[in-house]
Amino acid sequence: MRRRRRRESEGGGAGWLTTYSDMATLLLTFFILLFTYSNVDAQKFRALSSSLQFSLNGSAGGGSILEGNPPANSIKAVVPGSKGSSGEAEGYTPEPSGGKTMRSREIQGIYRTVHGFVEKEGLSADVKLRTDRRGVIIDINESILFDRGKTELKPDSLVILNKLTKLIRSFDNNIIVEGHTDDVPMHRAPFPSNWELSVIRATTVVRYFAEEKHIDPRRLSAAGYGEYRPVVPNDSEKNRARNRRVNMLIVASMEGGTEDGEGSRHR
Repeated sequence: MRRRRRRESEGGGAGWLTTYSDMATLLLTFFILLFTYSNVDAQKFRALSSSLQFSLNGSAGGGSILEGNPPANSIKAVVPGSKGSSGEAEGYTPEPSGGKTMRSREIQGIYRTVHGFVEKEGLSADVKLRTDRRGVIIDINESILFDRGKTELKPDSLVILNKLTKLIRSFDNNIIVEGHTDDVPMHRAPFPSNWELSVIRATTVVRYFAEEKHIDPRRLSAAGYGEYRPVVPNDSEKNRARNRRVNMLIVASMEGGTEDGEGSRHR
């Protein structure tokens, strides 16, 4: 009887250890699964964050709202060559790291090339650079190209257009020339409104590139926006002068989107 009780007692101890080890193994497996799921969720969150940043950037044309940066249309157009705190020229608004796309990288590359060209050719006082989701925009003030209310190119403007021709030839991208005016109504002949004035000015520049400089017409197009896409409010003569302009847009290969924050009138 003593031997039997000893054997039963020893057998009970071995069974308890087995149960304990099984439970410890299950707990370890459970915590490993918890850790794995938490890690996957963090990765998903980071992916979601990057995707949301890109969506917000694409709609705003630039800086990350999640990181506290202002959208592109809140950044004033500046003379190329001025530097921001990051060391980039201010006209270009890069996307946050990890959120860059093929288009954003192409736009950044185009901007750097154009910025270097503008500085090399001494055009910094005549043009301003900026970007939107479509590509790189070269702003040329109306007074450089046209007399007030006119659509004939000024003789002095040909020097700038000839230099920009060299820039156009350095890219294969399409070019859109866009006319803008201030908000002063245009009622005198031959322009019943600012729409006609802005469109004809854009077409005049396009025809010069195509007919005089022999740029492939298939790469060129013209658009007129009248007064409806100003870069600044039309509340002073100085601001109206800024809104009277012609843009030369170098379109990124992956086209899409519209320009944000533009509207004006030419007179």
